[in-house]
Amino acid sequence: MATALERGHTVTACVRGKATFTGHERLNEAVWPDVDDMPALTDALTGADVVISTLGGAGTGPTTVCTDGIATTLKAMEMTGVTRLIAVSAHGVLETHDRSLYSLAVWAGVADRMRDKETMEPLITASGLDWTIVRPPKLSNHPPTGNSRVGTDLPIHVWSSIGRADLAAFLIDEAENPRYVRAYPRITR
Repeated sequence: MATALERGHTVTACVRGKATFTGHERLNEAVWPDVDDMPALTDALTGADVVISTLGGAGTGPTTVCTDGIATTLKAMEMTGVTRLIAVSAHGVLETHDRSLYSLAVWAGVADRMRDKETMEPLITASGLDWTIVRPPKLSNHPPTGNSRVGTDLPIHVWSSIGRADLAAFLIDEAENPRYVRAYPRITR
């Protein structure tokens, strides 16, 4: 969000409760307390050019927050005429769910969240939208480096990671200049 604001964009952030972010003249908060709340999300998306989804389940145990949230998002996008969706998923889902050390490790640690991403992605790809599904490896809080590597067949290793700030910069880059429409880019340091 900070990256988008720094680049001069107007941002509507969907949040669970009010006053999550400090005020900025180009930042609007839309309260979206439940991923099934269609009216709240439709109001938030009205006038948007691009939707960037960074949904993720918290904690442990079964979750459907990504799948349910994307299902609502797709309906709201249809109602508001927004056609560009960039969604953050995870490396290790669907065809990248292989026997690599990375995939084995991530599934051993967060299988419930990976299952949620696996049921989310087909909803996006069947939508007819101009979608991009970003599949990062492990996320970290490293400061931005500005030199991440991106590609659809980039090797991901058990030690691979990407800082949230570098991921955010890529998401905004992709919103501004689409290079991976209907593709699954990976990003790593």
